Amino acid sequence: MAVAEKQSFGSVVRIEHPVRGESLWMDSWRRLRRNKAALLGAFIILINILVAIFADSLAPKPFDRQVLADNNAAPLWVTQVFPTMIPRGETGGYITISEDYPLGADGLGRDLLSRIIYGSRVSLLVALVGPTFALALGLLVGLTAGYAGGWIDNLLMRIVDLMYAFPTLLLIILLMAFFRLGFENLQPGTFGYTINQIDRASGGLLFVFIGIGVTSWMNMARLVRGQVLSIREKEYIEAARSLGTSTGGIMFRHILPNILGPVIVAETLAIPQYISFEAFLSFIGLGVNPPTPSWGGMIAEGARGISSYPNQAIFPAIALFLIMFAFNFLGDGLRDALDPRMRGVD
Repeated sequence: MAVAEKQSFGSVVRIEHPVRGESLWMDSWRRLRRNKAALLGAFIILINILVAIFADSLAPKPFDRQVLADNNAAPLWVTQVFPTMIPRGETGGYITISEDYPLGADGLGRDLLSRIIYGSRVSLLVALVGPTFALALGLLVGLTAGYAGGWIDNLLMRIVDLMYAFPTLLLIILLMAFFRLGFENLQPGTFGYTINQIDRASGGLLFVFIGIGVTSWMNMARLVRGQVLSIREKEYIEAARSLGTSTGGIMFRHILPNILGPVIVAETLAIPQYISFEAFLSFIGLGVNPPTPSWGGMIAEGARGISSYPNQAIFPAIALFLIMFAFNFLGDGLRDALDPRMRGVD
């Protein structure tokens, strides 16, 4: 509570009114709430998270149950949306009408809706693992290089440059091929055999995570290094040094909190790229192992017969489109909300 005094004609008028400060984070949250696109993106992400968590309860059928008699079946409304899908009984009809499958069935008689619901788990796990690797390794490398400087900075940045020499997607493909082939025929009891068994138990997700994780930290390391270089000579850092604060204390208590804004924004905007990597790997057959559903794998399977059964490729593509654009909308909103130049601006 602040007290303001005003001198008027020999008397003192005391005016008491609260003066409330607002932190950068609270101001950012206020501006983020007013960004309708960012809120829509956050809502879509939240819905996908809930769907992934409760997939066992929400999916009408097991994702791997095959009913060959219902292969390529579709409900009536799908044939109305896609006029090229002609129901049996009409001239040139070839689609079996079945209302047991809300979005239709694939070529093996598996429910598309159930597989899309379970496929959200793969995409969201990739959206979690990619930033985790990037933050863990990128922050460590960037903070060390930016604060230490000298030969340490040169060495770490040359390693980053070496990683950049390989196209990211090609490097992921090479890593996936190496792990899948190199760990396939190993003797039981060896480390490689154990890793391969873990990968099989997870439906092929482990090697996907390794491939994406190994290639996801370079941009974060460069960003963090640049941010550290811009603030390491600030007055409050000099004051912390003069008070005898340790190097670790300066890096993690003074520097890190002041660079979190750009870091959060960068990782949020990078998540769609991680999801697209997994989708592409599944599309070319290096992603999750069948029958584990992945939106990229479903698009690849549906693309083979897209002219006859467009629903099998378009519906998982829509799910992939929505989650990627949701993260893009949220990332754009966070970028505007966490920009200190926008503080106090509605």
